[in-house]
Parts: sequence; structure tokens; C-alpha cells
Amino acid sequence: MYNRIILKLSGEIFQGDKDSGISYSTLSYLRDEIIETAKLGVRIGIVIGGGNIFRGDRAEQELKIERVVGDYAGMLSTLLNALILQNSLEKQGIQTRVMSTIEVAKLAEPYIRRRAIRHLEKGRICIFTCGTGSPYFTTDTAAVLRAAEIEAECILKGTKVDGVYEDDPMKVKNTKLYKTISYAEILKKKLKFMDLTAITLAHENKLPIIVFNIKQKGNLKNIVKGEPIGTIIK
Repeated sequence: MYNRIILKLSGEIFQGDKDSGISYSTLSYLRDEIIETAKLGVRIGIVIGGGNIFRGDRAEQELKIERVVGDYAGMLSTLLNALILQNSLEKQGIQTRVMSTIEVAKLAEPYIRRRAIRHLEKGRICIFTCGTGSPYFTTDTAAVLRAAEIEAECILKGTKVDGVYEDDPMKVKNTKLYKTISYAEILKKKLKFMDLTAITLAHENKLPIIVFNIKQKGNLKNIVKGEPIGTIIK
């Protein structure tokens, strides 16, 4: 169904049941899900958040530091997650490249669009880090931006819930789960599964987004194969 995708993972996914940091069992699970999907021949780019280590949007209030400084610290957190995921994948013989929008020559390649596309064509998994490289933008926006640049066919946003709901399913019981919803409805209802900048950018570039439960084994692979899982925004 899809030959080239962007997989968006929040940092919080990596912490599993822990309050912060990285859960080894969760890391291993995510690694195996990605490998099984890559075996289908799909070209995978991954954008990871850093919220399990540091959240820039909370730094101003909680730590009394400037928002810009907090955002840059958050970007570096995504790099830590990317390096750990890369190592886990490569131990299983999977070729990967970490590409960063912030120059860290000893740790990652600089993000260059043509180079990223070439890596994907060679079957390497690309892990895109440090967001857009600019403060005030989330990794959701970075995921949509990378998807547009590498000509991905779809953005797959892996979450802890089954898709996009009318209300927060963690707080409201029996709330409606959307199977399909338009960009316009998302913007009108101000559903907060993704920031509005990312939704607007996806809308302008006609990029479908599938929101799904990454914790359900096999979901990632089955979506790529065309099964109707989660919520599709288009």
C-alpha cells in the first residue's frame, strides 16, 4: 500500500511504563516492529520526539528558562533517542543513518534532502533528529516537513491510543473514535492529537496522516499492507 513512509514516534513512547528515560523492553519492541515493516521493502524515515528526556515547551514554566533555550535542549533530546534506536537496529543487521538539522558531525550526518532520499533508495532506515532545527516548532511539524521533502506517501503517527478521538480517551469514557476525518474537521474542532502547524502543512501538501496504536503488535506492518487500522486524516 505504501512504499515510502515517515513514522512519527513521540519520546514518551520510548519510556514505556517508566516516568522518564527509555524502557529497554519498549525499545526492543519498537525495533522489532520497525524491522518487520522494513522487510516488506518499504522505505522508512523516522522522526522521534524527545519528551521522555526533556520537553522544551514546559521548560519556560517549570525551570524558568527561555523558551528558545528549552526548545534547543528538547532538540538534543531527540538526538539521544535516535542514537539509541540506531544502535538497537544495527545490532540486528539493519543499515541506518541518523540525520540531524543541528550540526553534530561526530554523531550524525547533516540533514540534506538529496542524501536522505539516496539513503532510502538504498534501503537504509533514516532517523531524522533535532526537529526542524528551529525553536517554536514541534517534532510533529518536523515529521510533516520531512515527509513532504522526501516525497513520502503517508505519515504514520504511532501513539498509545487507537486513533483520533472526539475527546481525550484517557479522560472521557466511550468517546467517539474517528475512522476517517478531514483536515478541515481537525482544524474546526481543534482536535489536539497533533499541533495545528503540522496539520496545516500536511493539508497544503496533500499528505495523508494515519494515527494508530503502535503498542498493538503488528499494527505498523499491517497498515503498510493496507489494512484499515487507526484514523486516517486526508
